[in-house]
Amino acid sequence: MKYQKLLSLTRQAVDTYQMIDEGDHIAVGISGGKDSLTLLCALYGLKRFYPKSFDLTAITVNLGFQNLDLEPIKRMCRTLEIPYKIVDTQIAQIILEERRENNPCSLCAKMRKGALNAAIKELGCNKIALGHNYDDAVETFIMNLFTEGRIGCFSPTNPLENMGLELIRPLVLAPEREIRKAARKNELPIVKSKCPADGHTNRQRTKEFLAEMERKDRGFKDRIFGAMCRGNIDGWGGSEN
Repeated sequence: MKYQKLLSLTRQAVDTYQMIDEGDHIAVGISGGKDSLTLLCALYGLKRFYPKSFDLTAITVNLGFQNLDLEPIKRMCRTLEIPYKIVDTQIAQIILEERRENNPCSLCAKMRKGALNAAIKELGCNKIALGHNYDDAVETFIMNLFTEGRIGCFSPTNPLENMGLELIRPLVLAPEREIRKAARKNELPIVKSKCPADGHTNRQRTKEFLAEMERKDRGFKDRIFGAMCRGNIDGWGGSEN
C-alpha cells in the first residue's frame, strides 16, 4: 500500500471497532471496484506490521454478466501471494432474464451474500471483510431515515451467528476521496461493473444529494457521521461505548 493515510485510517478502524483477532482467516470480498481492491491492499499492508497475525483470502462472486474480465485481479493476487477464489453463479440471468425484477438490487444482494457466505465457510475463514467506506455509512443512514423513516445504519462489525462468521468493514473511517487516491497511487486493476442498474439506484441519488449538501454546507457529512458515533447508533461509538 503506497498511500500511508489510507493505511492509517484502516488501522484506526480495525483498532476502534476491534475487528481483528490473533489467528483470524479473513476472506476479502472482491467486486472488482476501487473499494474492494483498496481494502485488499490495505489489509495486505496492515498484515505486515499488525501485532496480531492473520491470513487473507480474496473471493469474488461472479454474478454471470458477460465479458467480465477478472484476469487483472488474478495477476494482482498472485503478485501479493494472496489466494483468490472465484465463485461462478447465474444470479444475473435469474434476476434480469428469468424473473425480470423491476427492482433487482435487493434480491441480487441477498443471493450474492448467500453464495459468498457459503464459499467462505468452505474455505475455512472465520471473518469476511467488505469494502464499505465512510461515505457508504453516511449514505445508508440517510437512506434509512428518508426512505424507511428509521434511525439506523449497517454496523462496523456484524456477527453472522447462523454462519459462524463475523463481518468486518475496515474502510469505514476512510472517505471515498481517499480511496480514490489510494487506488490511483497503487494503480489497482479496477474492473467496471457490468450491471445495468449501476449508477441508477437510490444509493446513487442519495450520493448526489449529499454531494450537493456538502457543496452548500461544508462538513455536512462529517456532522452526520459524528452524530452516529456520539449516539452509538448500531455500534458506531466504538469499543469504549
